[in-house]
Amino acid sequence: MSLTEDGPPISTPPFSDLVAYTRLPRTGGLALSPDGARLVTAVSLLDERGGRSTTSLWEVDPTGQRPARRLTRGAKGESSPVFTPSGDLLFTSSRPDPAAAEGDGDDDAPAALWCLPAGGGEARKVAVRPGGVAGVVVARESGTVLLGSPTLPSATDAADDARLRKLRKDTRTSGVLHDALPVRIWDHDLGPDRNRLLVADGVPTAPVLAGTGGRSGSGKDRLDLRDLTGHVGAALPDDPAWTITADGSTVVTEWNVPEARGDSRVSLVAIDVATGERRTLLDDSSYRDGTSYDHTAPVAAPTGGRVAVLRWRRATPSKSMDVDIVVVDADGSESFVLADSQWWDRWPTSLAWTSDSSALLVTADDGGRCPVFRLDVSNDEVERLTPDEGAYSDVIASPDGQWIYAMRSAVDAPPTPVRIPAAGGEPEVLPAPAHALGAWGGDLPGGGPELPGTLTEVTATAADGTPLRAWLALPHGAGPDSPAPLLLWIHGGPLSSWNAWSWRWNPWLPVARGYAVLLPDPALSTGYGLDFIRRGLGRWGAEPYTDLMTITDAAVARDDVDAERTAAMGGSFGGYMANWVAGHTDRFRAIVTHASLWALDQFSGTTDFPAEWAREMTAEMVRDNSPHDHADAISTPMLVIHGDDDDRVPIGEALRLWYDLLSRSKAADGGAVSTSHRFLYFPDEGHWVLGAGNARLWYATVFAFLDQHVLGGPWIAPKELG
Repeated sequence: MSLTEDGPPISTPPFSDLVAYTRLPRTGGLALSPDGARLVTAVSLLDERGGRSTTSLWEVDPTGQRPARRLTRGAKGESSPVFTPSGDLLFTSSRPDPAAAEGDGDDDAPAALWCLPAGGGEARKVAVRPGGVAGVVVARESGTVLLGSPTLPSATDAADDARLRKLRKDTRTSGVLHDALPVRIWDHDLGPDRNRLLVADGVPTAPVLAGTGGRSGSGKDRLDLRDLTGHVGAALPDDPAWTITADGSTVVTEWNVPEARGDSRVSLVAIDVATGERRTLLDDSSYRDGTSYDHTAPVAAPTGGRVAVLRWRRATPSKSMDVDIVVVDADGSESFVLADSQWWDRWPTSLAWTSDSSALLVTADDGGRCPVFRLDVSNDEVERLTPDEGAYSDVIASPDGQWIYAMRSAVDAPPTPVRIPAAGGEPEVLPAPAHALGAWGGDLPGGGPELPGTLTEVTATAADGTPLRAWLALPHGAGPDSPAPLLLWIHGGPLSSWNAWSWRWNPWLPVARGYAVLLPDPALSTGYGLDFIRRGLGRWGAEPYTDLMTITDAAVARDDVDAERTAAMGGSFGGYMANWVAGHTDRFRAIVTHASLWALDQFSGTTDFPAEWAREMTAEMVRDNSPHDHADAISTPMLVIHGDDDDRVPIGEALRLWYDLLSRSKAADGGAVSTSHRFLYFPDEGHWVLGAGNARLWYATVFAFLDQHVLGGPWIAPKELG
């Protein structure tokens, strides 16, 4: 299987060819203009050789009448669109400034803020910082611009920050001095710079002179950014999580508070834009129940000064995590809790306000779906608005209150923009960029390409009487005369659910090769209530494992599934479960484990948030649930996959797993030949394998391994492995 050619045209069935698959356009995010007339999304596309991805901005017609049209074409891409009150479109990009003198371009330039005028014309750069900009938010009424910018601790202003960065570069200094946790997150190191919040009164509207490459003749085309916070260390989140009230007077942001034993909690603070004065809005002391909480993802109401925020009850060994919503006035005068799990046993995953600020539009996992719900702020009433099987995100209410716009995906449909009647009902798929690009034709359900199979559900009952369910993707032609070999795919998290499209773990690629793919939600999965999660609390190797085996039994009992040819695979927590499965049953012919936890005693001190782990798992839980203690029982061929830049599940887990497998090999040279284990190692990938070439290699190696052990074919390694 070759992965390096330019690849087939995009019209090639994408699930039968890895190059064609990785060249499919990927759409994400939505921004709606204040008048509701313009809807903008971002589309990621690979270049002609399928190696480098760039993101561009596209306009989608909110009425569903006109085809999508491309707005930006920068070689380095554009992302994070947001509208100003006047209708200008702001976005971030590291594209070169057309007004810069020839030869002044910087190939490593950080992301700057650009403005595309509402009336048309060329985009112009309106804000630049040495560390780049991110998390751009605009006040709905005043137009005040809020953004974050990583800045070195001692820098007094942007010029000083640039000087200090040059000093580090010139002296080839890479060291970072830490005084707290974390020092890294997921797949990137933290420091030496840290986020600061910057504000500006609004986007300049100075006239632009012809022939100046988009620069104004007055010199007032740049935002007058003001440092609102100064250096506050790790208090501001690494990922943007802040908002600003409609009148532009108050910024509300997550605020990390250090605690004992290397831990921290997330409070909610308000910052006065005029004075920089900071006050705490919500923290543990805001409640009287003695419970510790984290407050995340604040969203300001479009009118008034209210802010909605997700409140996470922090887990302990005896009490599971829980999520509800708190609405608080930005001046701190009043707050109240919504969506308490005692009466609505679902976890909110995202929040958006209705245009009149009377209700919240909430997404929440629900039985293998993720619908949109309307939550009335005055009486706590919840109404499900989307009756279909979709998973929704990026929800926005139209200013006239008639429509809800969102990105919709499903296990069998990639993300695409839709509109939903405000009163609820079936979504209407809008003409999407993928259609304009010719990636697929027609208005298929969910707006996706033609699939190589069908999706159905499998149900079962656990030994304790708990109902279980899973999605099952079946290839065309599977039936009693031609049952399909089965792949059990275990989701990560573990607090997660198979309910949306996944580009990284896409079941339709193996389906196109004749496999049936089972996507179960075992204990600890979201969307089934707190009791379902409690079943697996601190018992990772118990109910989550037996649920997986029970639902697998139900799948292989079907006459269109081959019970004798099965495999199991998973990543992250799913990789943990794959390792646990390997040590507790030999029913599968092959097991693939990606970015997996192996030795929990080792993992607990090396992951990026060790204090969080220590809060949730006792030493006894670690001892009773560690897969490495069952290495002697493994007889199934295993493919181990890991990236060296993984900070959530460090590479040491894979290295120890690999040694534990080989040390039990019966081969005279201590190798893996006699056991057929293999290790696919990526020195430049993190928790996810994101590079297009590496993603194709990941799939190709997995399929080669499965074809050998499940289908009985010869081992044929992808030639890119050399």
